[in-house]
Amino acid sequence: MARDLNKVMIIGRLGADPELRHTASGSLVTTFRVAVGRQWRDSGGELHEDTEWFSVVAWNKLAETCSQYLSKGTRVYLEGRLQTRSWEDQQSGQTRYRTEVIANDMIILDSREGRASRDPDDYAPPAGPARPPRGSPQPPAPPDIGDEDIPF
Repeated sequence: MARDLNKVMIIGRLGADPELRHTASGSLVTTFRVAVGRQWRDSGGELHEDTEWFSVVAWNKLAETCSQYLSKGTRVYLEGRLQTRSWEDQQSGQTRYRTEVIANDMIILDSREGRASRDPDDYAPPAGPARPPRGSPQPPAPPDIGDEDIPF
């Protein structure tokens, strides 16, 4: 029997710094919006661009991590599920709806400095000797094993 699936994966950039709050029960919750761009060509070959904005909610430890390490413009991978909540608007009395990504995993895709970098040094291997310095003892040579010494 087939199971249902509600899974979302997005890569985009934060539109503003995350907002961290505590619920009445003491849980941590962070909210932020992520812009995801796309490009396509129409039948005439003209390039079009569009941006989709996603509202994201992270809870507890992930909320704390997002609040601490994410900021406006950060490129991020998010994985989670879609959830729609509703409430009654106090002014109009109408029922309002909002669909949000409830995040359960987050990976920062920017460089260490928090922004993508084109500096080749960001991707260079760590400085240091590639081989042992002169005068260091060499590892012992492997034993000389002939075909007749192998038991199979």
